[in-house]
Amino acid sequence: MPPITANDALSRRTFLQRTAALSVLASAGCAGISTHTSSAGPLIKPTRLASGATVGIIAPASGVKPNTFDHAVAAIEGLGFRTKIAPFARGNGELYSGTEAERLADLHGAFSDPEIDAIWCVRGGIGVQRLLPNVDFELIQRNPKALIGFSDITALHVAIHERCGLVTFHGPVGISTFSDYTRQHVLEVLTGTAVPRAIEVSPFNRQQTDPGFKSEVIAPGRARGRLVGGNLTVLTGLIGTPWGLSNVNGAILFLEEVEETPQKIERMLTQLQQALDFSSVAGVALGVFSKCVSKPTSPSPPAIEILKSHFAKLGVPVVYGLSFGHVRDHFTIPFGTLAELDADTATLTFLETGVT
Repeated sequence: MPPITANDALSRRTFLQRTAALSVLASAGCAGISTHTSSAGPLIKPTRLASGATVGIIAPASGVKPNTFDHAVAAIEGLGFRTKIAPFARGNGELYSGTEAERLADLHGAFSDPEIDAIWCVRGGIGVQRLLPNVDFELIQRNPKALIGFSDITALHVAIHERCGLVTFHGPVGISTFSDYTRQHVLEVLTGTAVPRAIEVSPFNRQQTDPGFKSEVIAPGRARGRLVGGNLTVLTGLIGTPWGLSNVNGAILFLEEVEETPQKIERMLTQLQQALDFSSVAGVALGVFSKCVSKPTSPSPPAIEILKSHFAKLGVPVVYGLSFGHVRDHFTIPFGTLAELDADTATLTFLETGVT
């Protein structure tokens, strides 16, 4: 990467953040921790949120009913933040919240609005990938802010990571159930700077009788690497496009899924593995694959067996059942940051903050 100067196209704020990031990464390297970047260069971290910060609410994917939208706003305000609803966020449909132009306008407006400190997606669903060809990544890079969401929002996390190097947050959407576990972890990631911080499986998840919630060591051990991943379907859909993951070399790959049959999971994992070369990962952190069961008319092995067939022989730590995904209790993952996975204890430890 060429030397960064104050005359770059980046704003002064981004210039200072990148310079600080280089210093931190150099120190980490001296301590025996490998440096980590996106294809855009060293990571850029958004400013941490304080109580009363203003959160912009957008709907870049599917829409929600008016009363559900109001509930989502109340949930985010209940975290101690003020909200500013984007002009088209309430939408006029459920498959897509609005037109591509409307959803893009809200995304760009939230990043460029100086009154907005962070951006929260009201839900996932479908539609984000259609926006990517027209996303102004330079605008986002000049105005680094925390972006929070999961599921279909995976497409934004990956594209922004690859194009901007900005840390975003794979966490609850506005319509998520903000349990005490979920609230605690999203606030610690967005407002705190204490590291290392170990994340264990939630007690609620451990108590579930559904076998899909059962944590299981697929391959033992501990590993360190940058956190990349998200929803399996969305990651697979990005393969072959200019906005997909460029590589997973040395990374901790995290994956989750909901309501897909084991046959479809097999097909997607095969495609993802052949495109990204799983043999280069440092470890694999699997969330809850919720309701991923075969149809009565088309029996197959359980989803966990499909996952084992792809990951058990990689020679790296792999664990299933961490508390993230389409479940009530889920923690927030700062995309692109350094973490340590302990498969034996089903623990993920954040080694650096996602904010400054």
